Amino acid sequence: MAGSPPRAGEDCFSPQACPRLIVKVGSALLVAPDGQPRREWLASLVADIAQRVAAGQQVVIVSSGAIALGARRLGLPKGGRASLEDAQAAAATGQIALSSIWAELLGQHGLTAAQLLVTLDDLEDRRRYLNVSATLGRLLTLGVVPVVNENDSVATEEIRFGDNDRLAARVGAAARANGVVLLSDIDGLYDSNPHSNPDARLIPHVAQIDAGIMAMADGKSSSGMGSGGMVSKVEAARIATAAGANLAITTGRIDHPLARFGETGHGTVFATAGNAPARKAWLSGGLTDRGSIRIDAGAARALSSGRSLLPAGAIEVAGDFARGDLVRIVDADGRAIARGLAEYDAGEAARIVGRRSEELAELLGYSPRSALVHRNHMALL
Repeated sequence: MAGSPPRAGEDCFSPQACPRLIVKVGSALLVAPDGQPRREWLASLVADIAQRVAAGQQVVIVSSGAIALGARRLGLPKGGRASLEDAQAAAATGQIALSSIWAELLGQHGLTAAQLLVTLDDLEDRRRYLNVSATLGRLLTLGVVPVVNENDSVATEEIRFGDNDRLAARVGAAARANGVVLLSDIDGLYDSNPHSNPDARLIPHVAQIDAGIMAMADGKSSSGMGSGGMVSKVEAARIATAAGANLAITTGRIDHPLARFGETGHGTVFATAGNAPARKAWLSGGLTDRGSIRIDAGAARALSSGRSLLPAGAIEVAGDFARGDLVRIVDADGRAIARGLAEYDAGEAARIVGRRSEELAELLGYSPRSALVHRNHMALL
């Protein structure tokens, strides 16, 4: 297991308040339009990180940029994203350059860098997730600065995060971090698109991610270089806050962005309701599932009060899942309200949908389990 991070009474709205911090750096910040790394800016960011480590903070970097760097070296069109094969080749080439830059700049401050390349499966599979968690914990207790990136050289569309915003949030959960900072080419969440509306208003604080907040998000990357947009950042905020970490979106278009954010607080902070148990954080932050169970209003109310999902409250089962697979629980309108581990295979679950507990043994031919999804293996969204 990962070493337990130091705890703090501060709320982590500032990077200076977080004992364990995840810093995500986007491609547009790290790589110039001509494909060259922005070394002077990176040096200013690393100086910020070194200052935080010297103050006793533990920092993990989630870094984009491998595809953009590799595409330039290989002369690939469209920034290396013309095809999956181009992206994989660019990532394999650029990852060496990216890791060497981080190692060099951190080394100038006496810091040791470590590289972790992960795929979606590494953080969706419970055992592999725990391995990632343990590695991060040990590196941090050794005073090392881990640099994490998605392993785009082997990832496909079906098994990839697709953006490092959500990756940063999932890494934050695995590392049991207190805060996540997304350094971006935009300085936070606005109530409308600031590129097209000069009167758009920055939202400085979000206490709850609801339909109104999601409606403010813009699904396109403003730079065209990265793969994430505001939708991915808000989804990252949902993952991070469910795991007990506050998440901030702030601009990286200035030198010393961490120090400046600590001084000004300019950006958008998504607040967590508190620390979640590690297993619940893993469940709620999952990005893939094998099926879904639609439930009625009464069952939704029961789940919100901490109860298990019983067959009587289910309306419909979809997907091809086995017992122990991760499933999505949705309300009558199709809105996801929880995620959990199925107690039945999809076929058996479909047979007992809407049935009372006393009917299950006769329907199944064996002594049944009481719940479709037990509360101990479920996390509300």
